[in-house]
Amino acid sequence: MTPLETNASLLTPTSGAEELYDRICSGLLDKGYCIVPDALPMDVSVPLLSRVVSLNNQDYQTAGTGREQQHQVNHFVRRDQIHWLDDQQADERLWINWINGLKDAVNRRLMLGLFSYESHFARYEPGAFYKKHVDAFKGSKSRVLSTVLYLNPQWQDQDGGEFVLYDEHNHDKVIETVLPRFATLAVFLSEDFPHEVLPANRTRYSIAGWFRVNGSVGNVIDPPR
Repeated sequence: MTPLETNASLLTPTSGAEELYDRICSGLLDKGYCIVPDALPMDVSVPLLSRVVSLNNQDYQTAGTGREQQHQVNHFVRRDQIHWLDDQQADERLWINWINGLKDAVNRRLMLGLFSYESHFARYEPGAFYKKHVDAFKGSKSRVLSTVLYLNPQWQDQDGGEFVLYDEHNHDKVIETVLPRFATLAVFLSEDFPHEVLPANRTRYSIAGWFRVNGSVGNVIDPPR
């Protein structure tokens, strides 16, 4: 079976965009997170899958933790490889355009003031993982809302690679365990929810991304463009 083959259920049209946005915003308002199977339309998700499986080893870099001067590679914490998305590439632009629609909807409904967005493909080879972590420290506003889109057709229970979300108050309590099945979307508040990626038994693909608010002061632009 080729990476682009999908089962019949994936060919079922998804709900309208506004209905999906309402569902995500309701989840964020009620629980701080939302998990949506089959979230993206096929004309967006299939080209993204085609793009990620076409990348060569040299297109990826070893993932690290921290930003800029604090960035470091730590294989004890994570072992995935990443490729930053660029709106100059047509297939990658499909995702950026779609997620900007979500940003506008969240800002209208929840007034979060989301400003900029960054995202990358993540490739987890068999056995790779990302240990429990949060995407932003409390009050930092470096990342406000996190998104993860999964790009793995025909993913089975025995393939592993689950995304595990922990309670914001009890970091040992699991509240969601999500198989990284094709077109499933996870959205959650970046500062509130520890999460991890368990080892998979075959190569696992996703798009991880983060919205930030505008922290510019004077002539210092934050986030940098």
